[in-house]
Amino acid sequence: MPNCPECTARERTKIKTKYEAETAEESRGRDDLFKLFDQVEIPMKMDSATKHFICKRCGLYATREQVSDIKYRLNQKEKTREDKQDDYLEWWQKSKKDKELD
Repeated sequence: MPNCPECTARERTKIKTKYEAETAEESRGRDDLFKLFDQVEIPMKMDSATKHFICKRCGLYATREQVSDIKYRLNQKEKTREDKQDDYLEWWQKSKKDKELD
């Protein structure tokens, strides 16, 4: 059974903020955070008559495709101002030939 993407995202956000508050920046490890993320399990029940999944926690009612679309949307990272500046700097440092190809 798939995990509820919305509830899982909320729980991961809570875990991340708590981890960042409790752990010093020097001792933070990405693997430690992912281990905490792996502990989050919020399974959805399947309605066999309609082939939809239902989350008992938040009430999400969706097909398998809709669940995967929600997961994809939630996992997309929004571009921040720094990301845009890094992209521009990368473009600026390219040679003129490479710029013409883009």
